[in-house]
Amino acid sequence: MKFGLYSSIADPPRGENVDLRIDEVVEEAKLAEKAGFDSCFFGEHHQDKDGFLPSPLIIATAVAAQTITLKVGTSVILLPLHNPVHLAEDVITLDLVSKGRIVLGVGLGYQPADFRAFEIPMRERVGRFEEAVEIIRKCWEGQSFSFHGEFHHLEDLQIRPSPYDHAGPPLLIGASTTRGARRAGRIADGFVAGPSTDLQHTISLVDEYKKAAIKTGRDPRVLLMRDAWVAETRAEAEEVYGPEVVMAYKYYWRNGLEEFRSFKTEAELTLENLAPDRIILGDPEKCVEEFHRWQEATEAESFLLRLRHAHSGGPPHDKIMKVIELFGEKVIPACR
Repeated sequence: MKFGLYSSIADPPRGENVDLRIDEVVEEAKLAEKAGFDSCFFGEHHQDKDGFLPSPLIIATAVAAQTITLKVGTSVILLPLHNPVHLAEDVITLDLVSKGRIVLGVGLGYQPADFRAFEIPMRERVGRFEEAVEIIRKCWEGQSFSFHGEFHHLEDLQIRPSPYDHAGPPLLIGASTTRGARRAGRIADGFVAGPSTDLQHTISLVDEYKKAAIKTGRDPRVLLMRDAWVAETRAEAEEVYGPEVVMAYKYYWRNGLEEFRSFKTEAELTLENLAPDRIILGDPEKCVEEFHRWQEATEAESFLLRLRHAHSGGPPHDKIMKVIELFGEKVIPACR
């Protein structure tokens, strides 16, 4: 069982000190490497009032420059918004800079504001997404190719330099719907389940992903993003992490995210209602037990822990640092 961080970078309410949050996240990543974490991932949004960082590859490069073994990745880049050739080249560049430590995670996106920023109609996102995955793979192969689709027309293209590894970086798809999971099985190297899906829905998504992957001759690779927090006691974990994760979930509920549509009113979004079979938090023994339970149910190879919440701004950096140390001392060794 491997563990990584997923770091949401923003500074609510107005994004005034995002530069300081970046400094904190880099320090958290450096400590995570020492504590036994395997990776650190970053996401993408645009026009968020809290200043959510829009360029995950740039912050991944900053982290790669200050670490040695830590894999750096995106979870996720909103692929329909990007020129696939430009993105393929940027990823190759970071792959070479990091000596093969980049993992590209991509997703469809769900916030209309993200698409308005790039004048991309949301109705085109699936077609653009699937064309882009195919183009990126062809770019990484290093051979001359042409491509003619609905949204992209390329003639006699050959990308140089090649990726650090001949096969190119792993390309993962993050999704929280059945169609998305099946798409990951068809065209990706792995599937990343979202952090706020409950266990039953996660199992269902993973099963659909695995069936599609096996059908297309791919070896399934499952990563689970999870909202998680460890403390000396359950009460302490709830006190520090509870308000942050509930605030984040209310944001997702207001934006119509799939996994929260069963809640009829915002008032139902309480830690008591949300935590069971969704959030991993408590003392070290309880967290170890929960990670094993989720791993046995899904056969996940890695957990990406969202300790920092962009839309609430917390928990504070000093508490995140202490939790990373506690994970490294008492949780990760018991899950290896």
